[in-house]
Amino acid sequence: MKFTEDVRKYAAEQGIAEEEALKKGMEAKSKEFAEKGSELYAKA
Repeated sequence: MKFTEDVRKYAAEQGIAEEEALKKGMEAKSKEFAEKGSELYAKA
């Protein structure tokens, strides 16, 4: 899958394990979600 390829590529570029790349990505998205008001459905 494209997502898996992207994670592996990012991890290789950063010199980190795939699990660490996933953790960092989830933390970044969690922060972004909270900053945007924690709404499930964004208004267009």
